[in-house]
Amino acid sequence: MSAVTTQERAVAAETAPVRGRRGPRGPVVGAVVKYVVLCALAVVFLAPFYILLRNSFMTTAEVTSPDWKWLPGSLNLSNFRDLFSDTERPFARSLGNSLLIAAITAPVSTLFASMAGYALARIDVRGRGLVLGMVVGTLMIPHAVTFLPMFVVVGSFGGVNTLWGLIVPGLFNAFAVILFRSFYLGFPAEIEEAGRVDGLTHLGVYWRLILPNSATMMASLGALAFIEAWNSFLWPLMIGQDPSKWTAQVALSSFLTSQTINLPVLFAGTVVAIFPLVVMFLVAQRYIVEGITASGLKS
Repeated sequence: MSAVTTQERAVAAETAPVRGRRGPRGPVVGAVVKYVVLCALAVVFLAPFYILLRNSFMTTAEVTSPDWKWLPGSLNLSNFRDLFSDTERPFARSLGNSLLIAAITAPVSTLFASMAGYALARIDVRGRGLVLGMVVGTLMIPHAVTFLPMFVVVGSFGGVNTLWGLIVPGLFNAFAVILFRSFYLGFPAEIEEAGRVDGLTHLGVYWRLILPNSATMMASLGALAFIEAWNSFLWPLMIGQDPSKWTAQVALSSFLTSQTINLPVLFAGTVVAIFPLVVMFLVAQRYIVEGITASGLKS
C-alpha cells in the first residue's frame, strides 16, 4: 500500500500545475522572430519584381527622375504597345522562338540525360568509369571556352541563323546526367530483375519500368532545363544573328545600346519575358525540390 501511495503521489505531483510557472513564451518568441525574418527576406527578394512592374508603366521622365515614386503617375500602357509594334525588334516573334526552343530542349535533353544516367548507373560495360569521368570533366570547363569551337562546328554544318543551330547544342546536359545516375544508383534492383525475368532487354526495362518511376526527377530537371533554355543569351546571340531568329533575351538587349536607351519599354519587355518563368517555377517548385532531394548525390 505504501508503494502504491508513493507512486500515486509522484504522478499527482507531475500532473499538478506548478504555481508561478509561466506559459511557453520561448516558442512563441521564436516563431515571431522567424516570421519577421522571413517577411524581411521576402521583401528583399520581391523588391526587384516590384521595381520592374512599376517602371514598366512609367514614362521615361518618371523612370529617370531623381525623385522616388512608389507608384507611376498613371498606368502607361503605351510601353507594351511600343514593345510589340516595333518592326526593327520583333519581340512577339522572339518570344515564340524562345518558347519553341525551351519547349523542345526541356523534354528532349531530360530524356537523353535520363538514358545516359541509367546506362552509367546500371549497365555494366567496359569503360563506364572513363565515360563518367569525361562527363564530370565537362562540368569543369567554363562555357565561354567551348563557345568558339562549338560555333565553328555548328557553322560548318550551316547552323547559323537556324532554329536547329539554337536547339541542338542544348540537348546535352552533363549535370542532369550525373543527377540521374545518382538517382538510379538508389533504384530498387528487384524491379529490374523482375523485368529481366519477363524477358525484357535493357531498353525494355528502362522504357517500361525505370522511366515511369522517374516522373519526379523528369519533372524537376525538365523544369530546370526549360528555365535554362529560356534564359540563354550568349549562344542565341552568336547563332541567331538575323532578327527573325532572335530569342526574347536577345531582343531585350537591343533596347539598351550605346546609341539609344529605351528604359520603359525595356522594363515592359522584361515583365513579359519573365512571366513564363514565374508560372513555370510556381507550378514546378515542388517537383524541383523533390527531384533534387531524391537524387541523393550518391557516388
